[in-house]
Amino acid sequence: MPSFDVVSEVDMQEVRNAIDQASREILTRYDFRGTDSTVKLTEDEIVLESASEPRLDAVIDVLKTKLVKRNVSLKSLDGGAKKPAAGGRVRTSYKLVSGIPQDAAKELTKGIRDQKLKVQAQIQGEQLRISGKKRDDLQDVIAYLKALDFRLPLQYTNFRD
Repeated sequence: MPSFDVVSEVDMQEVRNAIDQASREILTRYDFRGTDSTVKLTEDEIVLESASEPRLDAVIDVLKTKLVKRNVSLKSLDGGAKKPAAGGRVRTSYKLVSGIPQDAAKELTKGIRDQKLKVQAQIQGEQLRISGKKRDDLQDVIAYLKALDFRLPLQYTNFRD
């Protein structure tokens, strides 16, 4: 029986590359001189810091531009609340979301069931397994999920006939 998996993953190598590019651009740009702006990647989040809120907004814009150029979806970033840091500085952090949470998986399976296609959707940890008798039904599910514009970036892997 044909099947495929729906996953939500972040390519950490591309995230690292985007952060390196953003850091280099911040170091060389004239409008960032003297602001001591930084972009750092910890285990599962990106921390941005700058001297003032407008400069922090510019750092966020540079980072998001670099992420988009490296095909990392901005839907995988969570957070972004600005907080004061030591020395009158401003800091924000973005968590990198990977995997499909249980509530989002239930929402997706309900949407697939409402399409009345002859497929089964199973939640398996942080991914969904979609299986059906016909390949065309599975392709219809992929088309439906792409048109849905879900709050998480979705990838379709492990297609088996």
